[in-house]
Amino acid sequence: MSSTNPYSSSDEESEQQRQILVGAFAIARSAVELCARLPLSTSGTPLSSRRRRRFIERSKEDGHARLFQDYFAENPTYTNENFHRRFRMRRSLFLCVVEAVEAHDPYFQPALDCTGRSAISSLLKCTSAIRMLAYESTSLKYLRHFVRGVKEAFGATYLRRPNPQDLQRLLGFGEARSFSGMLGSIDCMHWEWQNCPNAWRGHFTRGHGKPTVVLEAIVSADTWIWHANFGTPGSNNDLNVLDHSTLLDEIRDGTAPPVSFTVNGNHYRMGYYLADGIYPNWPMFVKTIPLPCNPKDSTFASHQEGARKDIERTFGILRCQFRILAYPAQFWDIQTLKDVMYACIILHNMIVEDQDHIIVSPNYDPTDDYENAHVDDASPAMGYQARIDREATSRVKVMAKRLQCDLIEHVYQKFR
Repeated sequence: MSSTNPYSSSDEESEQQRQILVGAFAIARSAVELCARLPLSTSGTPLSSRRRRRFIERSKEDGHARLFQDYFAENPTYTNENFHRRFRMRRSLFLCVVEAVEAHDPYFQPALDCTGRSAISSLLKCTSAIRMLAYESTSLKYLRHFVRGVKEAFGATYLRRPNPQDLQRLLGFGEARSFSGMLGSIDCMHWEWQNCPNAWRGHFTRGHGKPTVVLEAIVSADTWIWHANFGTPGSNNDLNVLDHSTLLDEIRDGTAPPVSFTVNGNHYRMGYYLADGIYPNWPMFVKTIPLPCNPKDSTFASHQEGARKDIERTFGILRCQFRILAYPAQFWDIQTLKDVMYACIILHNMIVEDQDHIIVSPNYDPTDDYENAHVDDASPAMGYQARIDREATSRVKVMAKRLQCDLIEHVYQKFR
């Protein structure tokens, strides 16, 4: 009977463990030597161990080619009606905007990316921006550059004050409605600011509990926006907004539109705007009669309220054309909100001009209008007293009442 060694199995296991430890040590030493030869990042971590970003081929060139074939080719896939519905304007007007923005902002000019390939084309960037204005999408970077470029390139022309030719057209609109001397309708619109900083929420919030920013606007019968003052916190009512408006500054400085008209045998030298009941009883505002008690008052109230619908209609068109204004603003800074609002107003006026064939001279100089003729009236020697006199004239309630009575008689004689 052969004898067995009780320690033989344990010796074999020890040998196997020793070999495993020697192999693991060799692998660890190789790894340390390999890491020592690799370059280190600024954080001390080997570059090879850092997670690399996944590359996704987006085919920017193919996207530009498809967009061009769909909308801008000689025989595009989609019709002019499809283009107008999706871009809110005609193709020729959109290309004019793209060309001006591209020339004004280097961000939209052709360039190469870090790999030497062509960057996203200006047509794609502007399309993304205009669709965000129209449909409230999410291309924020393109949008900020686009609205700033539109404002700087077209603001002097399409946010201008009425020049003499515009003034004659505005007075013609008023005369057609039996409101001689009318320059438009005035009102305010609120845009909810969802991302208003918490420290400002009380300043921008009124009774409805949500922070808003106020737009004060003056609109003519063709829905052209002649005056826009945006940025007043939503805690203010229309009267507070008026106190911060440039309208009163124009009257004090003598730069208000020079209007002279006669109604019911009385002569007036100041134009006026149709307004609702919250505005003060000044000659520059003509309000309705809340409770008309006779046929004259009823006729005047119905026509005043009908004509004042222009501004309500314009606010509705603005929200429908640019859906970004119909939803709470997602931006964090007030300046971006201003750029977006003014860009929408500029594009709206451009669309009105394009559709109604309003003539704007290509050589138009925004400083070459009637306001220069009134600068000398407020000279340094007598400017302060002149400002006081104009301020007092603009707030004479007796004159406001007389103007309203004359308009009541004039409208009744025409429409009875």
